[in-house]
Amino acid sequence: MTLDTDPHVRDCARSYTEDWAIVNRKYHKLSTGFNPNTLDKQKERQKGLPKQVFEADEMPDSSSYQDDQDDLKRRSMSIDDTPRGSWACSIFDLKNSLPDALLPHLLDRAPNEEIDRHNEEQRKTSRNRELFALHPAPDEEDPIERHCVPEVPKEHFGQRLLVKCLSLKFEIEIEPIFASLALYDVKEKKKISENFFFDLNSEQTKAMLRPHIQTAAISTLARSAIFSITYPSQDIFLVIKLEKVLQQGDIGECAEPYMVFKESDAAKNKEKLEKLRSQSEQFCQRLGRYRMPFAWTAIHLMNIVNSAGSLERDTELEMSLSERKGSWSERRNSSIMGRRSLERTTSGDEACSLTGFRPATLTITNFFKQEGDRLSDEDLYKFLADMRRPSSVLRRLRPITAQLKLDISPAPENPHYCLTPDLLQVKPYPDSRVRPTREILEFPARDVYVPNTTYRNLLYVNPQSLNFANRQGSARNITVKVQFMNGEDPNNAMQVIFGKSSCADFYKEAYTAVVYHNRSPDFHDEIKIKLPASLSDHHHILFTFYHVSCQQKQNTPLETPVGYTWIPMLQNGRLRTGHFCLPVSLEKPPQSYSVLSPDVPLPGMKWVDNHRGVFNVELVAVSTIHTQDQYLDKFFALVHALDEHVFPVRIGDMRIMENNLETELKSSIAALTSAQLEPVVRFLHLLLDKLVLLVVRPPVIAGQIVNLGQASFEVMASVVNRLHKYLDTSQDIHGRNSLLSSYIHYVFRLPSTDPNSPSPGPGGLGGSVHYATMARSAVRPASLNLSRSRSLSNSNPDISGTPTSPDDEVRSIIGSKVRVKYTEPLFHEELALQWVVSSGSVREGALQQAWFFFELMVKSIIHHLYFADRLESPRKNRFPERFMDDITALVSTIAGDIVSRFQKDLELVERLNTSLAFFLNDLLSVMDRGFVFTLVRTYWKQVSTKLYALQNPTLESLRLDFLRIVSSHEHYVTLNLPCSLLTPPASPSPSVSSATSQSSGFSTHVQDQKIANMFELCVPFREQHYLAGLVLSELSVILDPDNEGMFGLHKKVVSVVHNLLSSHDSDPRYADPEVKARVAMLYLPLIGIVMETLPQLHDFTGTSSNGGEETEGEGNSMINQTVAMAIAGTSTASPMSRPSSFLLNSQASRQHGSFSAESSRSLLICLLWVLKNADELVLQKWFTDLSVSQLNRLLDLLYLCVSCFEYKGKKAFERMNSLTFKKSKDMKAKLEEAILGSIGARQEMVRRSRGQLERSPSGSAFGSQENLRWRKDMTHWRQNSERMDKTRAELEHEALIDGNLATEANLIILDTLEIIVQTVSVTESKESILGGVLKVLLHSMACNQSALYLQHCFATQRALVSKFPELLFEEETEQCADLCLRLLRSCSSSISTIRSHASASLYLLMRQNFEIGNVSGESRIKREHLMRLKGDVQLDVQKLHFLIVTIIKSLPSASSGYILVSVLTFRIAKGYQTSPDLRLTWLQNMAGKHSERNNHAEAAQCLVHSAALVAEYLSMLEDRKYLPVGCVTFQNISSNVLEESAVSDDVVSPDEEGICSGKYFTEIGLVGLLEQAAASFSMAGMYEAVNEVYKVLIPIHEANRDAKKLSTIHGKLQEAFSKIVHQNGKRMFGTYFRVGFYGSKFGDLDEQEFVYKEPAITKLAEISHRLESFYGERFGEDQVEVIKDSNPVDKCKLDPNKAFIQITYVEPYFDTYEMKDRITYFDKNYNLRRFVYCTPFTLDGRAHGDLHEQFKRKTILTTSHAFPYIKTRINIVHKEEIISTPIEVAIEDMQKKTQELAFATHQDPADAKMLQMVLQGSVGTTVNQGPLEVAQVFLSEIPSDPKLYRHHNKLRLCFKDFTKRCEDALRKNKSLIGPDQKEYQRELERNYHRLKEALQPLINRKIPQLYKPVLQVNSHRKCCA
Repeated sequence: MTLDTDPHVRDCARSYTEDWAIVNRKYHKLSTGFNPNTLDKQKERQKGLPKQVFEADEMPDSSSYQDDQDDLKRRSMSIDDTPRGSWACSIFDLKNSLPDALLPHLLDRAPNEEIDRHNEEQRKTSRNRELFALHPAPDEEDPIERHCVPEVPKEHFGQRLLVKCLSLKFEIEIEPIFASLALYDVKEKKKISENFFFDLNSEQTKAMLRPHIQTAAISTLARSAIFSITYPSQDIFLVIKLEKVLQQGDIGECAEPYMVFKESDAAKNKEKLEKLRSQSEQFCQRLGRYRMPFAWTAIHLMNIVNSAGSLERDTELEMSLSERKGSWSERRNSSIMGRRSLERTTSGDEACSLTGFRPATLTITNFFKQEGDRLSDEDLYKFLADMRRPSSVLRRLRPITAQLKLDISPAPENPHYCLTPDLLQVKPYPDSRVRPTREILEFPARDVYVPNTTYRNLLYVNPQSLNFANRQGSARNITVKVQFMNGEDPNNAMQVIFGKSSCADFYKEAYTAVVYHNRSPDFHDEIKIKLPASLSDHHHILFTFYHVSCQQKQNTPLETPVGYTWIPMLQNGRLRTGHFCLPVSLEKPPQSYSVLSPDVPLPGMKWVDNHRGVFNVELVAVSTIHTQDQYLDKFFALVHALDEHVFPVRIGDMRIMENNLETELKSSIAALTSAQLEPVVRFLHLLLDKLVLLVVRPPVIAGQIVNLGQASFEVMASVVNRLHKYLDTSQDIHGRNSLLSSYIHYVFRLPSTDPNSPSPGPGGLGGSVHYATMARSAVRPASLNLSRSRSLSNSNPDISGTPTSPDDEVRSIIGSKVRVKYTEPLFHEELALQWVVSSGSVREGALQQAWFFFELMVKSIIHHLYFADRLESPRKNRFPERFMDDITALVSTIAGDIVSRFQKDLELVERLNTSLAFFLNDLLSVMDRGFVFTLVRTYWKQVSTKLYALQNPTLESLRLDFLRIVSSHEHYVTLNLPCSLLTPPASPSPSVSSATSQSSGFSTHVQDQKIANMFELCVPFREQHYLAGLVLSELSVILDPDNEGMFGLHKKVVSVVHNLLSSHDSDPRYADPEVKARVAMLYLPLIGIVMETLPQLHDFTGTSSNGGEETEGEGNSMINQTVAMAIAGTSTASPMSRPSSFLLNSQASRQHGSFSAESSRSLLICLLWVLKNADELVLQKWFTDLSVSQLNRLLDLLYLCVSCFEYKGKKAFERMNSLTFKKSKDMKAKLEEAILGSIGARQEMVRRSRGQLERSPSGSAFGSQENLRWRKDMTHWRQNSERMDKTRAELEHEALIDGNLATEANLIILDTLEIIVQTVSVTESKESILGGVLKVLLHSMACNQSALYLQHCFATQRALVSKFPELLFEEETEQCADLCLRLLRSCSSSISTIRSHASASLYLLMRQNFEIGNVSGESRIKREHLMRLKGDVQLDVQKLHFLIVTIIKSLPSASSGYILVSVLTFRIAKGYQTSPDLRLTWLQNMAGKHSERNNHAEAAQCLVHSAALVAEYLSMLEDRKYLPVGCVTFQNISSNVLEESAVSDDVVSPDEEGICSGKYFTEIGLVGLLEQAAASFSMAGMYEAVNEVYKVLIPIHEANRDAKKLSTIHGKLQEAFSKIVHQNGKRMFGTYFRVGFYGSKFGDLDEQEFVYKEPAITKLAEISHRLESFYGERFGEDQVEVIKDSNPVDKCKLDPNKAFIQITYVEPYFDTYEMKDRITYFDKNYNLRRFVYCTPFTLDGRAHGDLHEQFKRKTILTTSHAFPYIKTRINIVHKEEIISTPIEVAIEDMQKKTQELAFATHQDPADAKMLQMVLQGSVGTTVNQGPLEVAQVFLSEIPSDPKLYRHHNKLRLCFKDFTKRCEDALRKNKSLIGPDQKEYQRELERNYHRLKEALQPLINRKIPQLYKPVLQVNSHRKCCA
């Protein structure tokens, strides 16, 4: 039967070969769904960005930091003498540096308009076109509108493995050996691949078989194979079986020579081998066509893949030297299989991936001989399971020695010369003569759900066993001949059996291997047959059983037939497969046997064993033609019966006549739900095609149209839901099953659209004329009209069987049965109708998978329009009204479902919601825009009504998702009808029109519309711009502060807008600025919305950074925004304090932080995009209409934008990168790391050495490997260059992008400020607005800005001053001061352009001030300068120079150490000793710096000094008893405070104008300072000082009768004293180090010594490393050396070219009398001025010697001020040394030991371990030499020097006390120990008695002279100041 005559085969073949039908929308790739702002795309858009120059990045890492030309021009002559390389830091630099270039035409008098125009031109040049290219997309994992293109349907492969068979060599080579490979899964007990046959025999050996083998086909010479494994597991084995030519003797006999002979003995056994070879030649000649089993072995596959240990037995695994990395990937792998299988199988077995292992070459050396009675697969599984056991039975067997070499590697992506299992060539196949690689068919261990896409029709015959035990006669060496017959004549054997190795491609018969002398053999053969496409009843497999005579006897034929049996291929039209147990006939079957089964007892035939089943065989089909499922078979058969119109139809045992065909067809459709899932998926494409066909073309049966639409729709819904339910791992984020989506995208087409089909036939989709088309025009059967009524109980469209009132067309069809020409089949109309009228479970099923039907409908619509040439027709005329009604009804009911069910079944509703949105999005491309908007409105109305009644964020979120998807349409802009400002451009092609939309998008003129309407979400705006109106309304609703429930949706709604604008920005259609301006018109209301939400936005100014340093929030009121501060030069105008006028509603109504920083940033970038691209004229007109308060709010918004987009600086990126920790599974560890890691080096030190410090006796990190904090190579916080997470280039790129974004954002802000200035310059209320403009301008100058921006900024500032001079000099005087500061700072910039512009601005500012006539001394600028210099006039030039240099030095720089900054700040404050306002400012500046570093004690001291300063001047101004009398009152808090006294002669008087005018020089200011001081002391843990501060405060509040404040204070006091009690013994205040600087490189620091205060638990190593690094960076690492000892430094011995630092740990020192007052821990750590350190030495220069020569030097240091002070290092002003003699050292040691014993003995609660440790150190045998040796050295003789008598006596008394304490300790220990330590106690007591006896004579010897009066003995003291 030819292929054409079997419709099912024809359909399958068409399905596998026809082209895909894919719909491509021209601009679809530009929609937001397909055009995400991915990282790669961002990088593409960011190419060619200019590098912006920032001063923050130019700061020095080493001693020079100018850009190249500056460096050449201004290289410092004395750079080594200055802490920074700034050219301004040294007077020599100023003298020698070249001038900066002058700005041309700066002094020209030009009209303001001309200046503005010039500035604008300059600003507009070289701007970034795309703002969003500089802004990373919000962090969205999978945006909801993302619609992935489904995978192309393709042939399924699992993970692929390439096996190359290299060689097979035995000890003896006497005959050909044939090999096969296959994979077995032991756990599933299943063979999981077909056999791969290969032949590695030499040509000489092959020649022995020449009579039996035809020419070998190239396909059978393959030696490499690709195996596919879908379900990899630990249970897979590669089994190799060997066969040889049949010979006389059983397998054991035949294998014997291979076990006995060795290759090395070949010469010795030559004769025997010759004999064996000649025997083999005889057998090959005679029996060459038969085989016998020989040997086998197996490889555990995962051992190779994991390379885990050696393989089974003695198999060697040699890694190939070439290390070929397999580039395997899931080529053609269906998504469902790849993912599902791995997920399922890797549970608990994660190592089962075959994709990335290293290729391995295996040498298999041992084979097991086959046992004739254990050949079955069952036996093999037992063997394989046994192989995995250590004590395998197989290991005890005697092996056959051989060498088989295999290469195993992951298969390459596209291997060359590859043949499929059907022997088809796979491209690339360059040369047909090359030995091929075979793809081996997989039999997956479990079902694989992948649709068929290629033609394959194979049958595997596996004979298993035969039982001839009861057969009469001789039948022992049995082989089975297998033939595939298409008739009963012997000539009807078809050449369809695949050859094995080294033979022809196909044969007519195949023989099984023979087991010698076995009447009941098992078989292990696999016979592979290529099935004909169409099968008939005559096709069958014939088995003929032969007895083969191995011995050559006369008159004995070679083979004797001993039985016959067969299997008919078809049974009731279906392919027969499975297990068969067949009876065997002794005679040839009679005529016509093939149509019957051998089970039928044919008359007169003789059967073996009385017709019982004796032959077991299995048939396995791998076919993409035969479904092997009865329900599918029946359905396809009936559909094809309709096609062919041949009746009766035979299906199974039934004969179906035409009159009952309809019933059967309907029942077969319904029964499809019972079909097994695997065949349903395999034939999914064909099945869905047929169902579509039945919907579109109801068949005509017996002259009547049978409407099968409903039945088909129901079963379609059922199938789709089954797939969704069982194959849930293959779904995308929208719940779309990948198999179904790829069917719709690639396969589905309308039945009439095949261009090759004969018109009007339906193409290959079946049927020609026996179908009617239910054309949904006016002429449709009346019953269909009825069925549209929803009230009908039965919604079946053919309720009455036949139409009750058929129209003429239908009547003519029924009456004449003639062929009718049909109208177009409109599947989408049928589908919509069926869906609308469906109910119950069918409707529910359709709802569950609504996406499928929606997408089907859309593709059907597009196909219909395309093939009917209606894509060009007007959209309103494209579809009949009924279809539009159905769609409307459908959308309405689905919206109803969403609203009513979202609380019950959210998962379904989410899917339904997105499906509906995508559907409407698709309809916008094909239907009338107005109609689709009506559908959107229908949905919107229903959801809004529900939302109005029930404020539910879930529903709002659903609506937002819906809107986001609809708005992601590629013609979103055009759909919104952007109004035109100007006439459209001449070529409107991509920018303003679309291929599908004919609507005129740009028709409305601005003139016809009020400006206000363009900026507000009013009705005209929302009607004109429908979708944009909805988007902005949603934004407005969700961001409304009163709408509290919607808080969680902020990020979501902002990302909708961000996403849209980002998409417009990168869209090439809108690249033209005019077009972009029109697009921006759609978003003008956004400005108003963001202004409304200003109070909720994240407060970026609070964390505004300068130089990348974050400031503490607490400092908000620390620094005064006054002139004094401005002159003093603080870091920014308002890094800590935001001006109170910053917000209109900055009081309580500001809800700080209701927005996240990320959402705020996204919203502000959207605002900037609109301001950048909107038409300036329109903005200007709108600004004119705004009120003053609204404009001020807009300015506040711009102020916030400046902070939001401030450049962070490269160092900030590096710092962020170093703090980004790797994701850790252990969240606790991650959290701890994050907390500790971000605090700083100290805590990290604590963390790292927490365990080691206790163990190291000295506590020093120098000796311990683990604590090498100070070694650069060991510390991770130093290793910027070696970071793994981001490369240097990536960090550079990030900084480049951030720099460009900051520049562009600030330029947009500048543009907007210019527009505002132009707008308000003519209005009356300009002053308040211009003040706001100036404030934003100054704020932007204060932030990190690029040189490019600052040029434009200074230009704008100059223009502003030029236009409105009186504003600055009379109204905004504080801002004038601020401006002076900004300009002064910029004048000292390292970048020449900034210096030039700043100098120009400063000059013009002063010129302007002079010109407006304020020359009378009242000029503000003059006053600023006077104030700055007041009190300094009499200073000499050197002092003035010192002040200026110090100010410049103190400007924060990333490389200057914190200590240096605080010291410089201190010096400046000191310089202003006589200028209280300025000193106060700098003191507060220091307080802020200390707070940032958590140095709260120092911060508190700064505040106390500030308060003392204020009190000093307040007491002069007003005499109030309750106020402090000046500094004296504060003495109890700190002894340092007296330096604030106003006692010098040149002190200013506070009543002078402009002196002490700040807000702090008031009673309230004083209270504020003291409260802050108390808070800082509390944070520092110095609660006693808190009490002292409140002692000053309480009288003030008592005088003011302020009970509330007093209550608070007493509460805090209670808290403080409670903490003193609770934290007893747990507080740690600080660690002190003496640091000395030696070397001329240090300049004025040379030979200076300081005491440094460091945080508690700072180790010597840490401070040493820090100082060495800091000075190493300045002078060069090889120039700085740390002196490791504490001995006095002799400068003469030091290298004059190096800088030396000596660091020594010191402890506070108190005289005996002091200890009476210093009782508590706090007392001993507060008001410290004296410190001590000890140095051991001997007289001959060594540090340590014997006891009698060991001296000790105590050095006592006195500092100029007491710690804690306002800085953390204080000069040493006095040094005193006390030298202890050896006996004094001994006395100290013994006193210390005695104290330790006393402490351990009286400790409460007692600590036995501690006590035993101290005891062991005192009386233990190992240390007896300690105390005893001291006594023997110093007490054995009375000293000759009378001066030492008292020391001798003192030591004697010490020993007395020591023995007494030892006794007490032993007694105490006895009471603490348990019975297990009794012996230990006895040992201690024995040691003690021994010690006591030895000491007794020494202790009791008194010096008689002591009891006479003797001169007093002094210690040797040496004093040095």
